[in-house]
Amino acid sequence: MTETAVRVATTDAEREDAFAVRKAVFVDEQGVDEELEWDEYDEPDADAVHFVGYRNDEAIGAARLREYEPGVGKVERVAVLESARGEGWGKRLMDALEAEAERRGFERLLLHGQTSAEGFYHGLDYETTSDVFDEAGIPHVTMEKSL
Repeated sequence: MTETAVRVATTDAEREDAFAVRKAVFVDEQGVDEELEWDEYDEPDADAVHFVGYRNDEAIGAARLREYEPGVGKVERVAVLESARGEGWGKRLMDALEAEAERRGFERLLLHGQTSAEGFYHGLDYETTSDVFDEAGIPHVTMEKSL
């Protein structure tokens, strides 16, 4: 079976696929320290939803959603392999994540987006709500969207 889709990672194998994408993008490509990339929300029993995107059964995208505060979800770890960029995978990941956020009753989403991706998130109706700050050695801004 050949699959091209974004879905919630419900099995250990799907979670590992999502983590492999994150490692390739954030650790290998962008140089983020592995100690900063992995946190308590990556533990199997954590209250976080992981998403994985597959192109022809190859994991090429990942994202994570967790509750930030009541009614507010936090979008994290959105990544697409370099070989799949420009194919709409970022939007597909965000569409799946936002649909799940609405199912969970979140009224608003926030994220810390790399400034290089700020235009992408603006295109999805996120608004920049902070000045530039450093996170893991990369310039970021806080962005928010009402659902």
